[in-house]
Amino acid sequence: MFDFLKKKISNVVNTVVKKISKPAEKPKEKKIVKKETRKLAKPKEEKMSLAQKLIKKVTEKEISEEEISNVFDEMEISLLEADVAVEVIEKLKNDLKNSIVGKSVKRSQVKSIIEKTFRQSLTEVLNTPPIELEDIVKKSKQQNKPALIVFLGFNGSGKTTSLAKVAYWLKKKGYSCVFAAGDSFRAASIEQLEEHGNRLKVDVIKHQYGADPAAVIFDAVKHAQSKNINVVLADTAGRAHTNKNLMDQLEKIVRVNKPDLKVLVLDSMTGNDIINQCKMFDEAVGVDAIILTKNDVANKGGSVLSAAYVLRKPILFLGYGQEYKDLEEYNPQKIAANLV
Repeated sequence: MFDFLKKKISNVVNTVVKKISKPAEKPKEKKIVKKETRKLAKPKEEKMSLAQKLIKKVTEKEISEEEISNVFDEMEISLLEADVAVEVIEKLKNDLKNSIVGKSVKRSQVKSIIEKTFRQSLTEVLNTPPIELEDIVKKSKQQNKPALIVFLGFNGSGKTTSLAKVAYWLKKKGYSCVFAAGDSFRAASIEQLEEHGNRLKVDVIKHQYGADPAAVIFDAVKHAQSKNINVVLADTAGRAHTNKNLMDQLEKIVRVNKPDLKVLVLDSMTGNDIINQCKMFDEAVGVDAIILTKNDVANKGGSVLSAAYVLRKPILFLGYGQEYKDLEEYNPQKIAANLV
């Protein structure tokens, strides 16, 4: 994952290293006219002092703020092409400035210092507010009620597949699940959820197409209570964040059922538009956590950085592949280490 973004960041690092590691031009040698008398020759100690100064000039360099700014001005387009938000680029630039500007750095150490700075900066970018899905499930279990998790998202973002992957993850942890077919709008959506239910041996609570999704989810919660099922995973219709009627319907689902967790599923291939999507859903019903899907085919990867840094919402999982096991718990340190 993130091969395109990794290549872009590597290019930035190497360009910065090349620009600021370039040795200063050696001063032109002056012709020394030998004097006939030895008394005019410079003492040996002074010659050594001059040599040391020259060595330091060649092997060490004090980096200016202008140099860092010039390099990033050149590389900004490259990072924008990888769907890295402007806010993230500014942070990378400022962190690098704070790390090395005005300091005398050995040229041989420039690369390692820059890589370390980028790795730390990217980790900070990727750090999101902490959330533990299992803790939410345990808390509901202690209260003798099922945990209700509602999946939201744009059309085609991968909500239903992500819901099934989360069910697989929960079952591996020992928790029981039931599906709520809250997408009563899209053709074949109920059949798709039932197929996942059959494969995972999870019951599906459904009504007819056109039914009120808030009522479907309400019935699923009652079913879970009667059967002592730990988690209700509720599917919802994919909707454009600009469609007011569907967003109002989503608001009713939340108001009636009061979910323990509202998970927004975002397609990583969408690029920086995922920021607008999240803001709209957040304003409508509140977003508690995010799942980023299709990271195996997203050919840029910068949307992960943008989502983490700009949205400041907990990221639960990264989805990749079509198998149920293809769901990776979000780990900022691991991603940052992979990128640099």
